[in-house]
Amino acid sequence: MNRYTLLAPAKINLYLEIVGDRPDGFHELVMILQSIDLCDRITIQSSSLPLTRVRCNLPQLDEKQNLAYKAAQLMEKRFPHAFSNWGGVEIMVEKHIPLAAGLAGGSTDAAAVLVGLNLLWQLGLTQPELQDLGAELGSDVPFCVAGGTALATGRGEQLDPLHNPHGWWVVLGKYQSLEVSTPWAYQTYRQQFGETYLTEADQFHHRAAIVESGALVQAIAHNDGRGIAQHLHNDLEKVVLPQYPAVAHLRAAFAEAGVLGTMMSGSGPTVFALCESQNQAQQVKETIAQQIPNPDLGLWVTQFSSQGIHLA
Repeated sequence: MNRYTLLAPAKINLYLEIVGDRPDGFHELVMILQSIDLCDRITIQSSSLPLTRVRCNLPQLDEKQNLAYKAAQLMEKRFPHAFSNWGGVEIMVEKHIPLAAGLAGGSTDAAAVLVGLNLLWQLGLTQPELQDLGAELGSDVPFCVAGGTALATGRGEQLDPLHNPHGWWVVLGKYQSLEVSTPWAYQTYRQQFGETYLTEADQFHHRAAIVESGALVQAIAHNDGRGIAQHLHNDLEKVVLPQYPAVAHLRAAFAEAGVLGTMMSGSGPTVFALCESQNQAQQVKETIAQQIPNPDLGLWVTQFSSQGIHLA
């Protein structure tokens, strides 16, 4: 087969704690990541031209800066025989995940390219091998390959799968024109809270173990939506919300709408609200749209997913 279409789910952070600095310049993190049904659609096919082309339904995404293109370049470099044997590659990225949103949109597209080229070139790579490749592209890419629910440590690339909670719905809110720089968010957090950082590897492991045995993971294991909502946590809210009042206002509006819980995802600016049903999620979406009648505010209804990259 010389054509594959894959679905690439977004992710939200149910938990994000910054625990220390790393020698590589990144932060040592403890996170709980959750896939959601909101997906990009990636089509990969062989081409008669000996080159890689990436097209996207959003013209503002530059081909060469697209993480999907970088993923294809990495595969070409690692498997030159397969590239020369199968010829060039055409990649079509159909975006549904909002851009620069803290939802791993670029990372999940890259993960889909890795999975798709593994299929197209019949490489037979295992999921861990694909995740190792993904870690070279970005911290979220290994999780996006596998998806589901996971405890993530290191800079986010070290994963321990968790039970997949199901039946919980999510409303996402993001101002389309608003972007928050991830490096800025982490650097600002370091400036304001760096004195609280742990410094030793065994301290990092101990902190991760506390989270893994803690209340949020227990709620996830028991599919307890209220328990999950009660223990949502994101350290980066401490620096992003004061700097971006529109994000703080959106979060407050969600909280007042009677949801189970609400929080910013990753470095933002997307805010998500956890709901008990699709009906409640739709009602919350309509309520927020009425309360904040701003055409720049995008709202999406989705749900928890147990899947990473998968065939459409």
